[in-house]
Amino acid sequence: MNEDLNLTGSQYNIALTVFFFPYALLEVPSNMMLKIVKRSVWIAGMMLSWSLVITLTGIVKDYHGLVAARVALGAAEAGSFPASAYLPTTWYKRLELQSRMGILYSSASMAGAFSGLLAFGLQEMDGIGNLAGWRWIFIIDCIATVVVGASCFWLLPDSPETASFLKPTERNFLIDRLRANAGTKSGKVGTHDKFHWPTIKSCFTDLNIWLAVIAYWGNTVAIYGFNYTVPSVILDLGYTAAQAQLLTIPIYATALIVMFLIEINADKYQTRWPFIVGPYSILAVGFIGLLSIPHPRLPGLTYAFLFCIPVGVYPALIGLIAWIGNNLAPSWKRAVGMALFITLGNLGGAVGSNI
Repeated sequence: MNEDLNLTGSQYNIALTVFFFPYALLEVPSNMMLKIVKRSVWIAGMMLSWSLVITLTGIVKDYHGLVAARVALGAAEAGSFPASAYLPTTWYKRLELQSRMGILYSSASMAGAFSGLLAFGLQEMDGIGNLAGWRWIFIIDCIATVVVGASCFWLLPDSPETASFLKPTERNFLIDRLRANAGTKSGKVGTHDKFHWPTIKSCFTDLNIWLAVIAYWGNTVAIYGFNYTVPSVILDLGYTAAQAQLLTIPIYATALIVMFLIEINADKYQTRWPFIVGPYSILAVGFIGLLSIPHPRLPGLTYAFLFCIPVGVYPALIGLIAWIGNNLAPSWKRAVGMALFITLGNLGGAVGSNI
């Protein structure tokens, strides 16, 4: 890509960084839209929008085109993360949430593992249709996103109250159990409470959100820095570019397994903090080890410590999201507060992408 687009100096890092500003700016408005329009329509629309942008990224000709595509992608993807964090809270009780989010966010680890294999295969398409291999990666990614995005119109249920696959008695059961487990002073909250401006304002003065943001920065700086650089680190250990992509697969696959175990036990023991502090400790061990090793003289040891990064980051992230989701109510505050938490936290990605 650098050669095809004539990228020089820090231009590649700048292109990575500009993604985060529209991404962060639009997360709260997007989650507010989830309370106004049908969720299936809004989420499907977002996915189809960013699939179009991904396609256009595959045909950019220069640095300016790449920057424009990254800005557009940040705007299109802005609502995806906060929406996927908020929606499970409308279906599951507080102490059922972290294990369900673990299943949901396992897609991040699976994507990391699969993307290495996909990139390895698509690089072999280099020259087909007079297109470079990296361009084919964007084009093929677009096709998969269009299929999933279009299916959301019909397959994604908007809420327990409107789920067509539930019987009336099942709907009432789900609604009642959620209201009784809301965590509010009144003890009850629905998913269709009305907009109340003081409720929205309270998100910006809630100390719990701001403390969680600080912890979240320890996550986003680490994971974005890791995701963007891990193939290069492995490449410096003496492997080829293709081998470096393949060697990322075991790292993400291990993170997936550990994440499942941690999130299931967090709900089983009905507590959050040990399952946040523990993964962050593993993350710290990984970074300390990588900083201590005379790189690249001990390639096996360096590669081993790389496993600690996603193994620590992904479970801790899910724990933070579940903790915030457990303690924000009513549902308007939960929707906006979770989006605000993710918005401020994701700004750490602008730092991580430049490491």
